[in-house]
Amino acid sequence: MSDSPAHHPLRPVVVDVWCELQCPDCRTALDDVRALRARYGDRVELRLRHFPLEKHKHSFAAAQAAEEAFEQGKGWPYVEAVLAGVEDLDRRGEPFLVDTARELGLDAEEFDTALVDGRHILIVDADQAEGKAIGVTGTPTYVIGGERLDGGKSQEGLRQRVEEIADRLLAAAEGA
Repeated sequence: MSDSPAHHPLRPVVVDVWCELQCPDCRTALDDVRALRARYGDRVELRLRHFPLEKHKHSFAAAQAAEEAFEQGKGWPYVEAVLAGVEDLDRRGEPFLVDTARELGLDAEEFDTALVDGRHILIVDADQAEGKAIGVTGTPTYVIGGERLDGGKSQEGLRQRVEEIADRLLAAAEGA
């Protein structure tokens, strides 16, 4: 019975994943994101946070496109598809972002419009500003339980570290 929603009022542990969609290291980090999702299910909430870098000229548009994908209900599948095609994004830019949306069955025209009218710019700007404020310098960076784990330098042992903190926070919440 303990798995029923009525007996599961715990709020999930939040993991903020600061990511940049034109960053090959973030593509590598997707394996960690998938593993965390598989291990914890809905006990851990993985939140994409945007940290587009100046050196990648399409990363700001990609962040906006990801927000549109979340709005249309397929945020993470879209993020995975864009990162899988990071070389295409380098080469093709915005048309690649719209084509990827179409391939996932999303409303591609709406993506096109969103990129033109800039409706998601404020979210991306706010994420970037918050990232800078808390010391994010590269991507991927994870923030969990107030701890910042920088995967931009090395992803070695990063997932284990996230899991240790998540386990500790979940144990504390369950014992409360």
